[in-house]
Amino acid sequence: MSSNTPIGVGVIGLGFMGQTHLRCYRAADKAGHANRLVAVCDSSAERRAGQIEAAGNITTGAGAAFDPASVNAYATPAELLADPAVDLVSICTHTDTHADLAIAALDAGKHVLVEKPVAVASADVQRVADAARRSDRLCMPGLCIRFWPAWAWLRERIVEGAFGSVRSATFHRLASPPGWASAFYTDDSRTGGALVDLHIHDADFVRWVFGDPQAVVSAGTLDHVTTIYRYGVPGPSHVVAEGGWDHTHGFEFRMRYVVLFEHATADFDLGRNPQLLIARDGRREAVELDAITGYDAEIRHLLDAIATGRRELNATIDDAVAAARLLEAERESLRTERRVELS
Repeated sequence: MSSNTPIGVGVIGLGFMGQTHLRCYRAADKAGHANRLVAVCDSSAERRAGQIEAAGNITTGAGAAFDPASVNAYATPAELLADPAVDLVSICTHTDTHADLAIAALDAGKHVLVEKPVAVASADVQRVADAARRSDRLCMPGLCIRFWPAWAWLRERIVEGAFGSVRSATFHRLASPPGWASAFYTDDSRTGGALVDLHIHDADFVRWVFGDPQAVVSAGTLDHVTTIYRYGVPGPSHVVAEGGWDHTHGFEFRMRYVVLFEHATADFDLGRNPQLLIARDGRREAVELDAITGYDAEIRHLLDAIATGRRELNATIDDAVAAARLLEAERESLRTERRVELS
């Protein structure tokens, strides 16, 4: 595909994440990442008509609606996947539909961006990975935290060793119960609870920067978990992530990390201005971050890969498989109240 040819985009599922993807594609096109929304799919006639309104736990920007007069609106995914104008499909439906839809999209010859978690069970994520290997299309999971400026900055500092090695890393992602699609989010069999739907971001980031741990020790419940990730020498001696969505309504969504290096401490807090501080040599200083969300950055990354024919992605479906297996080890530790080794 020529980098000057707009990529035809189809979005399946027009809830909160579908809205977010719509806005991000439109913003990406304005920023020079050529794409055009050509199709949407949702079971709701009102949403297909462009009447979209859904709440979320993080601000992603306004103006996510589309012009129904210029977009094909379908009631079923099969209809959208049969549309030859669609080059790239965003799958923004409930978790338990992701794997089958992603496989169907790949089999239909579409590139795929499938929201996280790809599935609750790693075996289902592996099915998508197998389909991606059979296809010549790109398939990227929505592991958006890898693209969030403060996390991308942190990984660069860890990899380059600018502040020395990491001694301690703690991550917090806390919320009240989702106020949208309550019938879905209260069903752990479909979501995996906060462990899979929310805590996945920090679990994935931990293994992205430090590799797979030797073992995990988890405490709490599926809706509020704290995990210690155990690494051998020369890995970090203290890596902890807490994730939960069981706080009382009115609690403000919290996303934070504190990482202690040999020669500095990095401190990020979503609810603070400035959000990212670095403490070193007896002083604190703010770190300037790009004014872009991880959702925007991941979509632009995939659009650019499709436009240029690049095969390498910063988040792969194999990464999603590994993250799902890590979460399964954490779930087993919760169940048994014991340390679980990773093979």
